[in-house]
Amino acid sequence: MNAFGKRNGLSNNAARPNFGVARPMKSGPGAGAAGSDQFPPVEELGEVAEGPVHASNSMIGAMDRLNQRQNASGEQGASKTEGFEASVHRIKEQVLPRLLERVDPEAAATLGKDELAEEFRPIISEVLGELKINLNRREQFALEKVLVDELLGLGPLEELLSDPSISDIMVNGPDQTFVERKGKLELAHIQFRDEEHLFQIAQRIVNKVGRRVDQTTPLADARLPDGSRVNVIVPPLSLRGTAISIRKFSEKPITLDMMRGFGSMSEKMATLLKIAGASRMNIVISGGTGSGKTTMLNALSKMIDPGERVLTIEDAAELRLQQPHWLPLETRPANLEGQGAITIRDLVINALRMRPDRIILGEIRGPECFDLLAAMNTGHDGSMATLHSNSPRECLARMENMVMMSDIKVPKEAISRQIADSVDLIVQVKRLRDGSRRTTNITEVIGMEGDVIVTQELFKFEYLDESADGKIIGEYRSMGLRPYTMEKAKQFGFDQPYLEACL
Repeated sequence: MNAFGKRNGLSNNAARPNFGVARPMKSGPGAGAAGSDQFPPVEELGEVAEGPVHASNSMIGAMDRLNQRQNASGEQGASKTEGFEASVHRIKEQVLPRLLERVDPEAAATLGKDELAEEFRPIISEVLGELKINLNRREQFALEKVLVDELLGLGPLEELLSDPSISDIMVNGPDQTFVERKGKLELAHIQFRDEEHLFQIAQRIVNKVGRRVDQTTPLADARLPDGSRVNVIVPPLSLRGTAISIRKFSEKPITLDMMRGFGSMSEKMATLLKIAGASRMNIVISGGTGSGKTTMLNALSKMIDPGERVLTIEDAAELRLQQPHWLPLETRPANLEGQGAITIRDLVINALRMRPDRIILGEIRGPECFDLLAAMNTGHDGSMATLHSNSPRECLARMENMVMMSDIKVPKEAISRQIADSVDLIVQVKRLRDGSRRTTNITEVIGMEGDVIVTQELFKFEYLDESADGKIIGEYRSMGLRPYTMEKAKQFGFDQPYLEACL
């Protein structure tokens, strides 16, 4: 009897093989010869018919990648400080308590980092002598830097913030920190002392911009002095401890020409966007998280005339415009009593009374969309905003939904018509799976046909292939259509280059 309660084989003892014992069929005169199986190995098939084998090999490669991903261990997720850095951090833990006993915190707070390092040097030497620790010159300089970062800066984060190749820092509790380099995530080698140490650093960040974070207000948006965006979430909402997400921005502002050089767009696309920015077209930049929407908005703002008054409105101020007449505005969260909140919509309504030439929104995500559309329609041409969506068509649908979220009772057809009348261009940006950021679509909003918003695509990024090292290969294709926004470009004398860029 087998495991299923049935007899092996047939009851009449007929010579019928069990499952898995049958031999492959043979054919032809050399049925018993090697290589004459009806189902030869894949390598043998390749000599006869190359076409199907390429598909088969790619299929095998894809399945291997799936198996590797399935079998990959998720246990190696703890950041580890090793070698020289680990020894410096161990010494820091011994020196720091004694150093704090001999330093006046208020006096130290008034000094810069370089001045504080000079003041600390003899005190550190004295403490090291007491602890009977001998350090060489390199180790002593490293120890001074770590101690100054701990007292005046953001502790272990300072090292990551000073690295220009890092674009994102993600702290998932005291034992795990990830960074993004060139669009790819990797584990950082820094570690925090404990949860209390990490929480103190989070508080130091948000307190500098007049915000607070604790158990009663466990969420906070903030910014660093260089304009980098920070989000903090603490327990009980974060189950692994305090989580800090930092979106860094390059010290040198990125321009459209630089983006063209990086391969983010073609030369014709860069020309079109320059003219669109200079010709006061209303532009919505659409894309997913981390796709480069804010970078694109900063680059487009370079084309604004220096004589124009520009107001920017954001939750956490991160836009850095180069214009002389630029006034940044920032929202304010509610206080402990739940009062005093100033929303983006409040600021947009107030901005209309401040005689702006252009209004730029860091991101629209709610009822303020209606007020921005009203501003675009009432003499504030050249306004810009970013919005989370995956395609230009979805961007328009989201704008309709956001207007309907407001308390203004307007028919959907009227909302669609206002969007069609207000928005000139939708610029779709995307972060591809190889980490590169591309401008995938430039779409023009033409008008209404019935109750549908009509658009036409001027440029499109078309995927072609993938290189051996995983880089995506594609081309930026012009649709060869005459733009409907030609009239706006003509008012500024750019009609001929604008038409040449599109064709």
